[in-house]
Amino acid sequence: MIVGVDEAGRGPLAGPVVAAAVILCKPRPAGLDDSKKLSGVRRAELETVIKRRCRWAVGIADVEEIDRLNIFGATMLAMTRAVAALQCCDDIVEVRVDGNLTPAGRVTEWRWTARAIVGGDAIEPCISAASIIAKEHRDRMMRAAALDHPHYGWTTNMGYGAPEHLRALAQHGPTPLHRRSFAPVAKYFSHPSPESHTTIS
Repeated sequence: MIVGVDEAGRGPLAGPVVAAAVILCKPRPAGLDDSKKLSGVRRAELETVIKRRCRWAVGIADVEEIDRLNIFGATMLAMTRAVAALQCCDDIVEVRVDGNLTPAGRVTEWRWTARAIVGGDAIEPCISAASIIAKEHRDRMMRAAALDHPHYGWTTNMGYGAPEHLRALAQHGPTPLHRRSFAPVAKYFSHPSPESHTTIS
């Protein structure tokens, strides 16, 4: 019972941060790699295989939690929720987390042995699988959000600070899904433009 954990969405200006936890099956799916190195088609294929054959779960921290805790704290919370959602907590031997820090000692609910692995999404298959699940899940959330907020280009930039996103922020102001604690968004709450949405408070 080795669990791989990774997240998607630490850097965007809008949307939640999503973490995934995966226990690989045997034999493990072929072609696992850091989700950022895979094409969208290949990621979708691997997501289907992982979900069909392996044990997996997702944890989410929403925009309010990101703004209240900061993005690091929200990421640690999402990771904790993902592992807890596996519902096999007593059987987990170790949780391998992408990066240089883990939720151990940082989130009260975390109770598993954890090991941080820098670059783990490229070298540790269970973390690679988690990175794929997390990114695909979050991308779907942002594409769905784009239906309600079409100006910001979320179908392609997924909430990151791409030029089209920044232009839309300047023209239309932030939405409820924007992270107020992030500097490119915060300035619109301090000095809202005349054209800003009425959702600004």
